[in-house]
Amino acid sequence: MTEDQQQDTQIQVECYAGYKADEEPRRFILGQRAITVEEIVDRWLDPSHRYFKLRGDDGGIYILRQDVPTQTWDMILFDSGSRDETRLSST
Repeated sequence: MTEDQQQDTQIQVECYAGYKADEEPRRFILGQRAITVEEIVDRWLDPSHRYFKLRGDDGGIYILRQDVPTQTWDMILFDSGSRDETRLSST
């Protein structure tokens, strides 16, 4: 992957900050698109990563992963929901 491709796929995540810093994603920017989190469908944690399964305001289902030590984010899965045979469960 070239540096340009990496920059195109990097995401920026804006989080709700409660009593702990950066508790959960509220909005993320993917390329030139800003996607508001409509619902956090699921979440799971391990010592080095935090995962969030989200429904965006575009109707898509996303799984975002935060690397805890570096505080960086990756989108590891996207489903537009436009094809029944590949649709992810939203529950």
